[in-house]
Amino acid sequence: MSDSFVIYEKRSDEHLAVVTMNRPEVMNALHPPATDELTAIWDDFAADPEMWVAILTGAGDRAFTVGDDLKHASSPPSFGAAGWGGLVTRFELWKPVIAAVNGWALGGGLEIALACDLAIASEGARFGCPEARIGGSPSKVAQQLLRHLPRKVALAMLYTGQPIGAQEAYRVGLVNEVVPADQLLPAAERWAREVTASAPLGVQAAKEAAFRGDGLPLEAAMRQAYPGNLRVRDSADSREGRRAFAEKRPPRWEGR
Repeated sequence: MSDSFVIYEKRSDEHLAVVTMNRPEVMNALHPPATDELTAIWDDFAADPEMWVAILTGAGDRAFTVGDDLKHASSPPSFGAAGWGGLVTRFELWKPVIAAVNGWALGGGLEIALACDLAIASEGARFGCPEARIGGSPSKVAQQLLRHLPRKVALAMLYTGQPIGAQEAYRVGLVNEVVPADQLLPAAERWAREVTASAPLGVQAAKEAAFRGDGLPLEAAMRQAYPGNLRVRDSADSREGRRAFAEKRPPRWEGR
């Protein structure tokens, strides 16, 4: 499926969705129509049982996305309940999303990258939150950065607006891997295959437990009842995993 501002590809044989922000002429800056498309795409991805993992990237080689399209006529934009890119405040999407960051991820673009579960960066990727430099408030990205980075690294980015490069992002744990630009999508696809080698309901349950338990005291988090765990316990994939292990063969997951 191809839209005006977003390309949405479903690879059913791989259980993989590839979502490309497609405004390279403005470094994939987002305006309300693009965010509306992304919101609809994430709705579809969440509802499709054949889609187990997604890759999110930007068209071209200059930017993942630089966030808000400041030149768009309807600024300040409205991003709805799901936030930047239809993703940032979509807190109950238990399917994993992998960011393939090709160039600049600034402002709302950094928020979107942080909202993804895994991130692969090209060697030329740059991550920054310049809001304070242009008279804005990086209050929402502050909440994300302080949960991803050492406190003083996060505060330096917030206060100065200075970006960090791909290798520094890897060093501080913001990304999982840095690769040459021409290897970015293949690397993200490799990570996606590693994810889909695991049982999809198990992966979704792990994400749910990690996110719902985050911030709770350890005892409370360990005692918490997570609905995803119950789905796994009663699933056909749970039985298939045990059979496959006993029979010494790869499991054949069905997502149910």
